[in-house]
Amino acid sequence: MGKKIYVGNLSYNTNDTTIRSLFEPFGTVVSASVITDRYSGSSKGFGFVEMESAEAAGSAIASLDGTDVDGRNIKVNEAIDKPARHGNNRY
Repeated sequence: MGKKIYVGNLSYNTNDTTIRSLFEPFGTVVSASVITDRYSGSSKGFGFVEMESAEAAGSAIASLDGTDVDGRNIKVNEAIDKPARHGNNRY
């Protein structure tokens, strides 16, 4: 099973291809995406990468956290899934 990684503090010019190529030296990248605003299409400054193995993800996190990408020191750590939302139930 793959391992999902959070990549934060991205430059607004950083795209999916850039983060994919950044992580590829550490192993197989299953997916890589920069999150964008649904209305403007502009980057929100963070994204997610899914690596094929936990070992590759661990190596990438250890090596890339704090490195400079497009003029910004990126934050790289294990992604934490948000709790599921259930309709309008606010309790």
